[in-house]
Amino acid sequence: DALRLDLADGERVHVFGRPELFEQRAEFKLRALSIERFGVGAHLAALERLKATLAAEGLFADARKRPVPFLPRRIGVVTGNDAAAKRDVVTTIRSRFPAASVLIAETYVQGPRAVAEIVAAINALCEQPDVDVVVLTRGGGSFEDLLPSSDERVVRAVASCPVPLVS
Repeated sequence: DALRLDLADGERVHVFGRPELFEQRAEFKLRALSIERFGVGAHLAALERLKATLAAEGLFADARKRPVPFLPRRIGVVTGNDAAAKRDVVTTIRSRFPAASVLIAETYVQGPRAVAEIVAAINALCEQPDVDVVVLTRGGGSFEDLLPSSDERVVRAVASCPVPLVS
């Protein structure tokens, strides 16, 4: 209880402790000295802590949200190279806003280089004077593949973008 892990039934944990045997009472106890979430549970807990921290700073406040232009003239797209998500987004933009130009920033969206590349791509598009809106998109993937999108540096880059950004 003192660790405030808010564990739920079925979560996998790693426990380090020491056994205690009380022969007179026929009791056996395991005194836990440390408990850590194991696997995906640890990642989810870390994401929830980060979300709470960023929310407390006001990064998710409604007042920060910018209206998306009704008819954007130039749309920046941050996406993976040769991704189905890229083709889907570009096809949709061209069908709904045929007069709009599309500026694509291809980047890594998973793996060790993804976070820095996503941040650089967002910053590059947000610095373009004629970009009306930025779309940050990627396809599906495993939980681990999607983690760069939840990285604090990416969230801060999205929050600091001076134009509306849609994910």
